[in-house]
Amino acid sequence: MTLQELAALPCQPRRGAEHRIDRARADELLRALPGWAVVENGAAIARDFRFADFHRTLGFINAVGFMANQADHHPDLEAGYGHCRVRWSTHDCDGLSMNDFVCAARCERLLAT
Repeated sequence: MTLQELAALPCQPRRGAEHRIDRARADELLRALPGWAVVENGAAIARDFRFADFHRTLGFINAVGFMANQADHHPDLEAGYGHCRVRWSTHDCDGLSMNDFVCAARCERLLAT
């Protein structure tokens, strides 16, 4: 699956263990998401983004926030001058779901625009 294909998938409510993605599938999906890694023993994916200044960092954070609200799937964000760490996890399935990978791909598309 390509980054564009992944980003085009819908985010849907994913509640319960049946929606949890195992490590093998997570590793397969990560092939479309360079720079992203499984963290916290498979409970989340994360990536550190670097920017030239705080203004660009905030612009990225605002764009991620807008996208996340539209998808009704929200990341954890840590930011400072010139950097932002984005972490996706699905609390309702106690781990990773397809929504995490879809939203990570959408973050990548934000940088391309």
